[in-house]
Amino acid sequence: MSKKNSEVIRSAAAPDVIKLANVPLSQAVRAGDFIFVSGQVATKPDKLEPIAGSIGDQTRLCLDHIRSILEEANASLEDVVKVQVFLTDMSDFQEMNNAYREYFPPSNKPPARSAFAVKQLALDFKVEIEAIAYRPK
Repeated sequence: MSKKNSEVIRSAAAPDVIKLANVPLSQAVRAGDFIFVSGQVATKPDKLEPIAGSIGDQTRLCLDHIRSILEEANASLEDVVKVQVFLTDMSDFQEMNNAYREYFPPSNKPPARSAFAVKQLALDFKVEIEAIAYRPK
């Protein structure tokens, strides 16, 4: 599969960093039966600044953005097969995990996941989450 056969996915319900900050990336790209969702941060769709709130609130907003983007591709969180979570402070891990569990309950075959501590995220966000979904066309 070549890049020219891929499809860009956009959702008005999630931040469009191309418009907000002239960042060269897509919210998501469908390549064959896979949907690759770029890292989502806890911001309103029309602004590029962190929301106030707990790491749990921020995690929920990141996952809400991912859900909205997947819906534009006729997919859902149930189609997610891999998630990567980036935290600037691993002491936030348990609170992030509790919020994450609301979207991917252990009883419902949760996706594979990695969580990383990173020194810093763009614009001082505290959490960023990316996902890969498998949804046959």
